[in-house]
Amino acid sequence: MKRITIGMIALTLTLGVTSCKEGKETEKMNDVMEHTDDSSHDHGKHTERHDHTNHEDSTLMIGKEVIVTMSAKSGSDVNGVIEFMQTEEGVTMNADLAGLTAGTHAIHIHQNGDCSSDDGKSAGGHWDPTSEDHGKWGEGMFHSGDIGNLEVGADGKATLEFTTDKWCIDCDDETRNIVGKGIIVHASADDFKSQPSGAAGARVACGVIE
Repeated sequence: MKRITIGMIALTLTLGVTSCKEGKETEKMNDVMEHTDDSSHDHGKHTERHDHTNHEDSTLMIGKEVIVTMSAKSGSDVNGVIEFMQTEEGVTMNADLAGLTAGTHAIHIHQNGDCSSDDGKSAGGHWDPTSEDHGKWGEGMFHSGDIGNLEVGADGKATLEFTTDKWCIDCDDETRNIVGKGIIVHASADDFKSQPSGAAGARVACGVIE
């Protein structure tokens, strides 16, 4: 009788130990499953952020080109073209102008894509979507249209290459989109300090970015 009792006690202890081990193993398995689910969830968030970035990049029309034909204003003989190209880095502008007087001439993007007036004033003031003071590009405050100055030789010709990520061609960001704006060449140099336009004088050429 004692042997039977001892045997039953031993069997009970064995079953208890086995059940405890199985419980711990089940708990570990649940932890692993929960960790796996969390990892998958994090991966989904990472993919979503990546897709959002791509969506923003897709609004830039990489390779899009706009060619602006410049027309003479204020009795000048200025002519030429200005090309704008959208790249991954921003917009590159290439100006190729002729018929200017020798010296320094300001060039700016203006608010309105309108060159209908003989004096070019239909283009309005400088393009300034962020409400800054006029100034020199890259130094303190300046308008988004404050390109700077052209240097013209005795032959009346001037070229200028300019690249910035503050512009875009026909993107969704109206503080960067240059489409629908005018571009003006002035009779004099921009002094980079007189408000609101740098005392650059008459408008001798005008073009519409469209």
